[in-house]
Amino acid sequence: MPELPEVETVRRGLLPAMEGRVILRADVRRPDLRWPLPPGMADRLSGQRVERLRRRSKYILADLASGETLLIHLGMSGRMLVSGQVQGRFHHDHPAPEKHDHVVLDMEGGARVTFNDARRFGAMDLWPTATVDLHPLLAQLGPEPFGNDFNEDYLVARLNGRRTPIKTSLLDQRVVAGLGNIYVCEVLHRAGIAPARLSGAIAARRVAGLVPIIRDVLAEAIEAGGSSLRDYRQTGGELGYFQHNFRVYGREGAPCPTPGCDGTIRRSVQAGRSSFHCPRCQR
Repeated sequence: MPELPEVETVRRGLLPAMEGRVILRADVRRPDLRWPLPPGMADRLSGQRVERLRRRSKYILADLASGETLLIHLGMSGRMLVSGQVQGRFHHDHPAPEKHDHVVLDMEGGARVTFNDARRFGAMDLWPTATVDLHPLLAQLGPEPFGNDFNEDYLVARLNGRRTPIKTSLLDQRVVAGLGNIYVCEVLHRAGIAPARLSGAIAARRVAGLVPIIRDVLAEAIEAGGSSLRDYRQTGGELGYFQHNFRVYGREGAPCPTPGCDGTIRRSVQAGRSSFHCPRCQR
């Protein structure tokens, strides 16, 4: 499942093709993805200018001149691909339609944006922009990791007395939006905190120290174009490469990369998800 860095990378890739441009024609090729698509979606999108393209947690939000917002979730295998637009030195011609091209947007300026989703776990919806924060998928989300509301005092207060493992707490989208399994593993290794430690039992100074580490890990991943695991691609079809910088994720049995540590990365399962950590330097 793409996490915040992958979704932010896709948003940035879509900006030249979509923000400030009119959707000349929307082609909606099936009635549903993970859930039914909104009624009249093609007509409601066609002719509308994308005033702003933003991200909330793992969702891309396209604010339209009509006063509606197109909400996009990539799901497990969804891709937003751009063709027909000069990007740097390369020109991407429009490819022939593929079986899993479910929504196609022909944009002012010649670009085509295609939502391709083989497993159909992605989602799209239209919602009034003025109340989009109340959308059922967004209403319970916590603060953004790069926002002012996510700070040391907030995280210490939020986790104080919490009797859940720290990894579970950081994966809780009500605590902080956008973090997923991969990056929480990486954050906790840098912080030297074992993923199974109870949140409320960790010293406040160590909890506070997670805030800059979370921001650093996410910023580095965005700079690297995200992590390409299985289906994720950038908008031009390129792979992200932050997975080459993983310290622990997917490295079971490898030596711990922490200087001076002779531990070995161990894999465990928490809440049905693989967790990777060094039992020697993460306490």
